[in-house]
Amino acid sequence: MINMEDTSLGQPLFSAIVLTLFPEMFPGPLGQSLAGKALEKNIWSLKTLQIRDFATDKHKTVDDKPFGGGTGMVMKPDVIDSAIEHAKTLITEKPTIIYPSPRGVPLTQDLVEKLKNEQLIILCGRFEGVDQRVIDHHDMLEVSLGDFVLSGGEIVAMAIMDACVRLLPGVISKSSALSQESFASASEFARLLEYPHYTRPSFWNGKSVPEALLSGNHAEIEAWRLEQAKMVTRARRPDLIYKKKED
Repeated sequence: MINMEDTSLGQPLFSAIVLTLFPEMFPGPLGQSLAGKALEKNIWSLKTLQIRDFATDKHKTVDDKPFGGGTGMVMKPDVIDSAIEHAKTLITEKPTIIYPSPRGVPLTQDLVEKLKNEQLIILCGRFEGVDQRVIDHHDMLEVSLGDFVLSGGEIVAMAIMDACVRLLPGVISKSSALSQESFASASEFARLLEYPHYTRPSFWNGKSVPEALLSGNHAEIEAWRLEQAKMVTRARRPDLIYKKKED
């Protein structure tokens, strides 16, 4: 069992406080594999706050009907504000407050590179969303995973944290592997999707591994990988090619 309060190993490199109606969802997959090991080592820290704890009525109400009518309910600004103000007391620096939303800016690798150096408060909305006034008051950064709608912000919060954590020193043993991943920001592979990978057996299901990868010639292998990265990017994400030229 991971102790998310343990700070005996020094100051974490990255921290996140998640405001949610479902704290039991965390750490979830972030408690496994590389992210889980890094959490145990206190390379990063995670804390959850139950939003209902900041409601003041006896029913612990966190939502109400929208002004102007319509279906669904809206999360109340006073409750959300109290939760955020409490979260601020738990961190040492000015946080970046994120609100996962389908109308937010896309979550890109460039944005992740910035967020990994921040202390994050992530507000997981539910129902029809959150009162706009509290979003504006706290200057929240609205972030989207794509052009689709989820039931709440928890999955987005996990995606943001996972993307940040894997970039931290000590999480991935060979940090050089990051430079050739999709959306990498450095090296000749910058702005390209990742090339295909192969492993043993060298002949499977009627198909062989590309000869270049079997040559033992590192320069030839590197050239093949770069050309494959360019090909898959042109085919699937030509917009990245144009962006690469603009940069």
